[in-house]
Amino acid sequence: MDYLDSGYHLVRIVITGGPCSGKSSALSRAVDELNGLGYQILLMPETATSLISRGISPATCHTPLGYQKIQMYFQMEKEKTYAMAAEEISWAQKKPILIVYDRGMMDNKAYISDEDFLQVMEDLGVSEEECISWYDAVFHLDTAAKGAEEYYSSDNNRSRTETAEEAIKVDDCTLHAWDGHPNRVIIDNSTGFEEKMNRLYDGIREALLELQTWREIT
Repeated sequence: MDYLDSGYHLVRIVITGGPCSGKSSALSRAVDELNGLGYQILLMPETATSLISRGISPATCHTPLGYQKIQMYFQMEKEKTYAMAAEEISWAQKKPILIVYDRGMMDNKAYISDEDFLQVMEDLGVSEEECISWYDAVFHLDTAAKGAEEYYSSDNNRSRTETAEEAIKVDDCTLHAWDGHPNRVIIDNSTGFEEKMNRLYDGIREALLELQTWREIT
């Protein structure tokens, strides 16, 4: 891709999934794994962990819905900031930008009712369809509680409080939240963890290649 001819390009990819699914490991390795593909890579950390680890949580807020409104507002503002930064960096580096998100806006739907989610979306001035369209591809990592139960743990995340049974429910709700996305890939636990990560990165590389081909055709 000739950057100067094609102009500013931004690709947004979400890595999501249930608790203890490998998201944190995937994000920590993303730059090394995806380096050399021609993109400047930006990583946006999970919003919930940032808030909960600093005292802002459903337990400390007046209501769980009140917390969710705070989280969704903060997440949307972060995403706007990353998009602004992406444009500046893209023109400076003369490279397209790939933003990899640790969860996207639709993940919030897994934790509240559909009606409450739509109400918060209305308060934020966006529709669910707009929200989904922000992201070019979504990769869902199944929780270890599905098929790799012996590896399910909360030791690597102080904000994780779910039991294995609860983690499966959250995982299912997260899947449902992203049902409307046309380019979603589910990475299950049918292999060992390293192969699971390899399948994820191979899927991202394939998605980037397809997106580049589409741009060149259109």
